[in-house]
Amino acid sequence: MKKFFGFLSNEIFLGTMIALLSAFTAIASYQGAMSDSEQNKFEIMGMQTLNDGNAEYLRANQDITQDYNYFDNWYINSEERPDIAEYYQFSFSEQLLAAMERDPEGVWDEQYYNDMYADATSLWDESDANFSLATQWDERGDQLQLVMLIMALGLALAAWSSLLGAESNMRTLFSLFGLLSFIAGLFIYLTMVPSVG
Repeated sequence: MKKFFGFLSNEIFLGTMIALLSAFTAIASYQGAMSDSEQNKFEIMGMQTLNDGNAEYLRANQDITQDYNYFDNWYINSEERPDIAEYYQFSFSEQLLAAMERDPEGVWDEQYYNDMYADATSLWDESDANFSLATQWDERGDQLQLVMLIMALGLALAAWSSLLGAESNMRTLFSLFGLLSFIAGLFIYLTMVPSVG
């Protein structure tokens, strides 16, 4: 058994393991920090577009109320005072004019409201997309934190192993656990860390 695992006590092997574990710990740490930064960026963008969408929704509500008022005044004056009716019709929104062309009897159709809320809906969709990207970056960062933890643990074991005597069974055992940590961390990094986009 000692002969089979003898390479684990080798100075060159331990030095290589420490170098590899250090490098992968640093890579996972850096990429995790970048993921956190991207998550934060997309969460802020999501909140901004959500707020903009809410503001557009309120503006659209005001425009719809204005259309109601203009339409009522136009309708009241359309037969007896066409010049006043024309004044109110001139103030109709483009969406109301398009609705009247589609169906003069059913002006307040679903298409009218969809058109009036189009900007708000578009901003809300953009906000959802930003929040979705933030979640993906968060999941990536979480997995990279796990990789960093496993690699750092392996690094500690390999470093502790290098301090023990060459004939020590603990040196071989710690070196083996360091190698297993490296393999586990590499496996998680290659197969479980999600890409974003």
